[in-house]
Amino acid sequence: MKNVQKAAEGMHTCTLANGIEMPVLAFGTYKAADQKSADVICSAIREGYRYFDTASFYGTETYLAEAIKESGVSRDEIFIASKIWKEEMGYENAKRAFERTLENLNTDYLDLYLIHWPLPEPGYKEWKALDAQTWRAMEELYEEGRIRALGLSNFLPHHIENILNVCRIRPVVDQIEYHPGYSQEATVRYCQDRDILVQAWSPIGRRRVLDEPLVTELAEKYAVSPAQICLKFAVQRNVIPLPKSSSVQRMRENMDLFFFEMEEEDIWRLATMPQTGWSGEHPDRKRAAI
Repeated sequence: MKNVQKAAEGMHTCTLANGIEMPVLAFGTYKAADQKSADVICSAIREGYRYFDTASFYGTETYLAEAIKESGVSRDEIFIASKIWKEEMGYENAKRAFERTLENLNTDYLDLYLIHWPLPEPGYKEWKALDAQTWRAMEELYEEGRIRALGLSNFLPHHIENILNVCRIRPVVDQIEYHPGYSQEATVRYCQDRDILVQAWSPIGRRRVLDEPLVTELAEKYAVSPAQICLKFAVQRNVIPLPKSSSVQRMRENMDLFFFEMEEEDIWRLATMPQTGWSGEHPDRKRAAI
């Protein structure tokens, strides 16, 4: 994570490989509008979140737009990321998907745009060509100034290598499932060696990790919550967590990560925990029953 710093308003930021500055902490909007309202996202903005991760698949783009409008916070103070879904891949499809996303978000640009998954379905043989076509469309939108940064989601090293072999504009972000008990060390190292920022979805292991003895032990040691241990684990390893919560108390807690540091030994203990909390998702396989 390049040049992590604390801005004047108190928000920690970092700089992507293409020079774009972004907040270190994001708010994930998956299932954030299950009640068919923007209330949860409105609360997150009030609590100080300025980076929101959405996707066409989530169905939260319009609610995010509504929340931003209601907040009165100017668009240039909000960092918005969205993603191209599996059925939207391909050159022409990606262009159309982007326009729909802009309309849903009521904006004329995105801060970050990602391909959500490298394969539209497990076993898809032509994924390399499909990813390359999708990326070409995104590059053109980037060159037109309509996207500030390009990235990937759920791409493993062999998927990323395919993009790097054909791209004009390099990806600067890869979102992967990442938490104690499932930290995907090979992918993290591959990305960090190539100046691709890793972001963590499901950074608390869908809450399954919170009761793990090591996590609860460290929470007691540092006088923080188990969730803060998981999120700090990511931050100290130069990974940006994308937590989501409908609770205002937990929103505040998830942002409050910079008053403590874990010892290196504890970071390694978390990194080498037995597998736990895995979602069952893998880009090259059918979802595992967990």
